[in-house]
Amino acid sequence: MKQFFATLPRNLIGCFQGRRILWHLLAILLTIILVTSGFDWVYFQSTRDPRLWSLMFPAAPIGGLVPIALPIILIVSGYILSHARITTTGWAIGQAELIGSLVSSTYKAFTGRVHPALHETGADISQVFQFGLLRGGMFWGWPSSHTTIAFAMAGTVFSLFPRQRWLGWLAFGYACYIGLGVSMTIHWLSDFVAGAIIGTLIGLVVGKSFSQGQTQPIPPQP
Repeated sequence: MKQFFATLPRNLIGCFQGRRILWHLLAILLTIILVTSGFDWVYFQSTRDPRLWSLMFPAAPIGGLVPIALPIILIVSGYILSHARITTTGWAIGQAELIGSLVSSTYKAFTGRVHPALHETGADISQVFQFGLLRGGMFWGWPSSHTTIAFAMAGTVFSLFPRQRWLGWLAFGYACYIGLGVSMTIHWLSDFVAGAIIGTLIGLVVGKSFSQGQTQPIPPQP
C-alpha cells in the first residue's frame, strides 16, 4: 500500500515525461487518420452483425468488473498467503487502472467525442468532437476507458513478470478482447487504438516502477 501511494504522483507524471509524450502524440495522429479517412465509419458499419454483437458486447461489463475485482482478489490473497509478490502485483495493477482512468477521463473531458449509436447506423457522426471542457462529459468518448484500463493492466503484468511472459501475453489477449469488443459496440475503432497505446504506456511505466521497488535492497538496521 505504501508503494502504491508513494509512487502514484511520480508515475502519473512519468506517463507524460520525455519521449513518452510521443506515445500520446501517436495515439492522436492515428485517431486523426482513422477519423478523417472515414475508416472509423466504415469499420462501424461493417460490425453491425447481430452475431458479432452478441459475441463482443460482454466485453463492456467484463471490462468494467474485472478491474475492480482483480486487484482486490490479488491483494487479499497475498495477505492471506503471506505472498508479497502477489500483494505487490495487486497494488501495481490497481495503480495502473487508476492512472488509466484519470488519463482517459481527462482526455474525454476536453475532446467530447460523440459515441456511436448502439444498433442503427444512421448518419455518419464518427467525426463529431465537442472540444472544450466537459462538453461531452467524462464517461463517453475518446479514448476508450475500458481499453485504456485493460491495456494498462496488461502492460503492468508484462513488465512485472519478465520470466513468465505467458502471463503478459495472456493479459494482452484479455485486453485485446475488451478493446475490440467495445470498438464494435459502444466505441469507435480509433477510441480503441488510442486507448491501447496510452494504456500500454501506463502499464509499462507502473510495472517498471513497482519492479524497481521489489529489487531495491533493504537497508541495514542501525
